[in-house]
Amino acid sequence: MKRLIALAVSPALLCCANAYAQNSVTLYGIVDSGIAYVHNAQDSSGANQSSLVKFSSNNLSGSRWGMKGTENIGSGLSAIFQLENGFNVGTGALGQGQREFGRKAMVGLADQTWGTLMLGRQYDVVVDLVQPYTEDGYFGGIFASPGDLDNYDNSLRVSNSIKYVSPTFAGFQFEGMYGLGGVAGEAGNGRTYSFGASYAQGPFAVAAAFFYANGGNTTTSATPSVRTWSSSSDTLFNTVINQGFGSADSIQIARVGAQYNIGAATLGAAYSNTQYGSDSLSAFHRTAKFNNGSAYANYRFSPALLVGLGYNYTSLTGPVSAHYNQLNLGATYSISKRTDFYAMGGYQKASGTTLNSKGAMVSADASIGSFGVNSGTNSQEVVVIGMRHKF
Repeated sequence: MKRLIALAVSPALLCCANAYAQNSVTLYGIVDSGIAYVHNAQDSSGANQSSLVKFSSNNLSGSRWGMKGTENIGSGLSAIFQLENGFNVGTGALGQGQREFGRKAMVGLADQTWGTLMLGRQYDVVVDLVQPYTEDGYFGGIFASPGDLDNYDNSLRVSNSIKYVSPTFAGFQFEGMYGLGGVAGEAGNGRTYSFGASYAQGPFAVAAAFFYANGGNTTTSATPSVRTWSSSSDTLFNTVINQGFGSADSIQIARVGAQYNIGAATLGAAYSNTQYGSDSLSAFHRTAKFNNGSAYANYRFSPALLVGLGYNYTSLTGPVSAHYNQLNLGATYSISKRTDFYAMGGYQKASGTTLNSKGAMVSADASIGSFGVNSGTNSQEVVVIGMRHKF
């Protein structure tokens, strides 16, 4: 009798085990925090340059927790979802404009033959394809372009978007994205689109992508009235590097990056052309053009120790003219598969003129990478030490 019961139950158990194998939900995350020293930081009055020691979250990676899952529908097709929350370790505050799932929120379909279609709040194609081949992919935002003016460190994401990601064909992959503005009768108002391709084979990899976002027609109540950004895309106008262009009609980014592995060494370079367009609702009246070139060299001294050196040069032309030179050095040491310690430093020198938040011409101030501290002068140094844990 016991044998008969066992024979009857076994197929049911096998069926359940197979169902669970085909469907999964994963909880994951990163916690990153440290202590930073900044030489040349504006004080509370916004004028004097001071030394600053502060608790610093999200240095090597953005702290986050998330859930992602897949359901096997059959015939190589799966339903997928991902929800990802960003937060500040020091305060516990939500990131990405106090959104609950501001880093990512999407649902979609993945097919082994035809690729993946996703809908929701997502990274743009430039970040997906080009960023992995820049130093930001290894050492985070301190190595980013000044003020992250070209989204080097993915300061922006795109809401209400539709994205397609192709399968990989002989090392090639391509993506396309469209973010809906959602304004009745004005399809172009607030829209975003992005597309690009990558190739990786053996030690060599290269990617190129394009991004465009329309700023919408929302205006301030001031006189004269100027635009406030209202797009399916977030903005980039967060530091003294580019806050004077916050009334831009559009953001346009073209970017290419490549890397080559030689034994324990990795060499890489990238270039971007970023343009902040202007129109009658902008406080500036000529397109602001940022050209950025960067190069880096990493060396893995052991499976645990990685050291990297990066250089970043930026020029601004258009309504004003400025130049930014930035040098960075970083190291990470892994004590386990999930936990590492890091130390990073950066120096930036600025020259020329830019626009302040009121649209007035001022001397260009330094602000290293996407670290977000205004210097109040034309140079800045930053040193950060910290710890990162992944789960």
